[in-house]
Amino acid sequence: MTNPYRIITVCTGNICRSPMAEFMLARAADDAGLDVVVDSAGTSSWEVGNPMDPRAMEVLARHGIIPSHHEARTFNVQWFAERDLILALDVDHFEALQALAPTPETAAKVHMLRAFDPAVAGARRGEQGIYDPWYGDKNDFVASWELISAAIPGILAHATAHGNARG
Repeated sequence: MTNPYRIITVCTGNICRSPMAEFMLARAADDAGLDVVVDSAGTSSWEVGNPMDPRAMEVLARHGIIPSHHEARTFNVQWFAERDLILALDVDHFEALQALAPTPETAAKVHMLRAFDPAVAGARRGEQGIYDPWYGDKNDFVASWELISAAIPGILAHATAHGNARG
């Protein structure tokens, strides 16, 4: 028996980008028959206890993903030991997670989500972020979907190569 490969996606409030990425990655891993567990959190406590933004849920639903219950929460430093891959949705999340990391080994688990998108994999970290759609309209959530989607194959390939993700 193997342990699943554990991924957490992290944004600011855990109501838009990170839960979208969580449910999108979980669906893609399931569709690929991979042993991957995905969850999400925020770097702030602003939205703790709140549900996912309805605009994020609408975009997911349009693609056949009906999220199970989601309640925003703040990243817990103990999760560095419990997750194999920690995906920051933007540069400020990456920097906050690096600052929280208790060791260089745990800091090495933190990556920009879009670092796995071949179109920007070699770009500077500042060019790999996904801007916060909360301030925009539904088109900004569609843009988030597209940016996250482009990175998913690379993330799953990484999980398969570096863990027990094989189904």
